[in-house]
Amino acid sequence: MSRRLHLGIFTDAHALVAAARACRSRGIPIRDAYTPHPVHGLDEAMALRPSRLPIACFVGGLAGLVAALAFQYWASAQDWPIDVGGKPFHSWPAFVPVAFELMVLCAGLLTALLLLVRSRLLPGAASVAPCERVSDDRYALVVEERDARLPADAIAALLAEHGAIERRELPSATETEDAP
Repeated sequence: MSRRLHLGIFTDAHALVAAARACRSRGIPIRDAYTPHPVHGLDEAMALRPSRLPIACFVGGLAGLVAALAFQYWASAQDWPIDVGGKPFHSWPAFVPVAFELMVLCAGLLTALLLLVRSRLLPGAASVAPCERVSDDRYALVVEERDARLPADAIAALLAEHGAIERRELPSATETEDAP
């Protein structure tokens, strides 16, 4: 079953959010939205789940912290203990700067890596822009026509009702995958 995609191009961010809310309230699935800048309330209008990147950042930071503390303890108290001025071999306050730096480094690297993987922005990935001006001053909403009872002109009318200056049909993912 091929599912057709419809594109609506807007000049105003508020119109885009209103169109996304209207599509969601009528049960029309929203495939994606393209904006030149972050639009407040669009994630809520599209019913997107909260990102799990903060959890990944915490895990990366925790792994960096544990690795730094374990390595410093092993290096100073187990492998090569040196008595410096009568200080204990496992002087935890001396471990804090290195542990903090490695925590921040691991958290940042893991977050950046997972962001690139999750958003499919790895090197060599082809960029997909439904409209050339979407990175300048236009906003685009891509919706999916799943219900055969809902005519395509009803979706176009809904997008036009909310201020779409241009509406067009895009090739669906199943059609592009079947092409040679």
